[in-house]
Amino acid sequence: MTPSPSPASSIQTVGIVGSGVIGASWSALFLASGHDVINYDPDPDNAQKTNAYIAQAWPSLGELGLITDKASPSRIRYVDTAADAVKGADFIQESVPERLDIKLKTYQEIEPALGDGAIVATSSSGLLLKDMQQGWSDPSRFILGHPFNPPHLIPLVELLGNDQTADGVLDTAATFYESCGKETIRVLKEVPAHVANRLQAALWREAISLVAQGVASVEDVDKAVTAGPGLRWSVMGPHMLFSLASGGGGIDTFCERFGPSFKTWWASMDTPDLTPEVIAMLKDGITEEEAGRDFEALTEASIKRQVKVTPKENTRYDSP
Repeated sequence: MTPSPSPASSIQTVGIVGSGVIGASWSALFLASGHDVINYDPDPDNAQKTNAYIAQAWPSLGELGLITDKASPSRIRYVDTAADAVKGADFIQESVPERLDIKLKTYQEIEPALGDGAIVATSSSGLLLKDMQQGWSDPSRFILGHPFNPPHLIPLVELLGNDQTADGVLDTAATFYESCGKETIRVLKEVPAHVANRLQAALWREAISLVAQGVASVEDVDKAVTAGPGLRWSVMGPHMLFSLASGGGGIDTFCERFGPSFKTWWASMDTPDLTPEVIAMLKDGITEEEAGRDFEALTEASIKRQVKVTPKENTRYDSP
């Protein structure tokens, strides 16, 4: 009989399997939430790199109010195998490379070492849960827990289970993530790239098309997002925004008024090919937009802006 998942309130120790950029960011968040972290990555410099990442992330976590009284960067322990990372862990966040063969091999290694009731969540952005479940003898406590990068800054976690998932696992995972400052959504039907990445891909598809057709420059397309709808999207999603745009009539009124226009716009959109010529156009445009700023400067600017727009609490439409 499959053991029931441990209640979220009893989750104290988190295992990190795979500590690249995603795993290191998860480590920082879980430490800030007051948890003990057991961390594994095959990189021989893993401890040094992860500690450096945590040190860099800590001020942003503090600014967001995500550092609890029990939090300490010292509550992390590094181990030599994936199996060791899950021993004694109540919750495991797997973030190994996005290759099915690596995922399956990792699951076969860690499953015998799992404690009763421990939940394993994969950070996978594109692989299908039903394919990853093939690496398990008992996949009942294995779920999708996909973050938006970087996990310690962006609140979203996409949760997915299926008919092989035990009762209560998704609810426990949602409660645990939310206790760490995350905001969860449920993916009700499995599709490639889940929800947020499909939305992101759809927008980028049209952004590339506008550049390839010569409608606007790379910089101006980016500016059209950040100075326009991107500001609104950070507050409300498209369905709610368009409902409000009806002037109080609701989404049915909006569709009646603007549906024909959207149909015309959609019909004019195409899917561009990422040919060498199109990629060169994007690269040249990005170089102009960088205006001499290097990777470190751009990354720092991005983090500062993300911290400013990231909600300090898990509230969506509440009044200030």
